[in-house]
Amino acid sequence: MSGAQTGPGRRPFVRIGEEGRRAALIEATLDLIAQGGPQAATVRAIALRAGVTPGLIRHYFATKEDLVAAAHESLMTGLTEASGATLDDLPDDPLARLAGFLAAAVGPPVTDSRAVALWAASMQLVPRDAAMRAVHEATYLAFRDRLEGLIADALDAAGRDTADTRALAIAGNALLDGLWIEAGALPDHFRDGEMKGIAIKAFSRLLELELPED
Repeated sequence: MSGAQTGPGRRPFVRIGEEGRRAALIEATLDLIAQGGPQAATVRAIALRAGVTPGLIRHYFATKEDLVAAAHESLMTGLTEASGATLDDLPDDPLARLAGFLAAAVGPPVTDSRAVALWAASMQLVPRDAAMRAVHEATYLAFRDRLEGLIADALDAAGRDTADTRALAIAGNALLDGLWIEAGALPDHFRDGEMKGIAIKAFSRLLELELPED
């Protein structure tokens, strides 16, 4: 099996399955967008970076726009999954589970500078590209719905009314987005754990609950 380079920027050819090739195309697209914005992710450049022919891309994606949308979906779904990755290890306490989710959402690896740059670059496509808009809507709602469920559980455990959980999730999601952007864009400006403390205290005030910080 040959692993020789065929040119600068081209990955070595390896025999991988359908899902592996599709994932490689998505990763190549994300790399190019991170380096030069959406305009850098041309079919030729993606093919070169992934080590395939431009024609092979059409086997997996009908258009380049579909590939870019799939890359955005992969990015955002990965961030949502990373935010909830520790939930299974937390105690069966709704307040602790909400606090753990908040801490993960504003800490590494979620607050990755590359991820924030990719999000910012991709967002310029959302208003004018139907596929990107659909992906953004789906991934935004997936995160917000998960946050709303955790908020509802925490309020219910405290004997509080859960009628306004949608509005609280919208406000809370906006708060987390702001902290995530700041932490990813200027990581050296914040102390270890500072964003976690800010997020938990802000949600404690928003929900009028005492969320654990440890």
